[in-house]
Amino acid sequence: MKSFYNRIKPYWDREVASAAEAEAGGDPMRAFEHLERAHVLGQNSTWLHTRTHILMMRWGMRQKQRREVAGQIFRIFGAATKTPFGLIPAGNTGGANVSPFRTMSIPPDLQLVMGAAQSAE
Repeated sequence: MKSFYNRIKPYWDREVASAAEAEAGGDPMRAFEHLERAHVLGQNSTWLHTRTHILMMRWGMRQKQRREVAGQIFRIFGAATKTPFGLIPAGNTGGANVSPFRTMSIPPDLQLVMGAAQSAE
């Protein structure tokens, strides 16, 4: 039986690829929106959660967004150490523009994907 990681990763990969395409196409804000979606999808996987924050930090570096870089350094540590214990705020988009402790609503399309990935466990 596939793990949550294996079931959610194709959707996470799609968002990360869309982020790269948007940034390459000159739309860094759209790219970050895709990273936020990847964050929501990957929150329940320590590796994907941490990896998303690393990608967000790198985005911040490329965009010369010091606040984002600093916020992501804090979040990388939190994702790596808190996710294994389920200490995540569901739906949080992961950017430095929101509290790392704030629960947020999950977009309906992501709810469907996440629900299917979790119910198969």
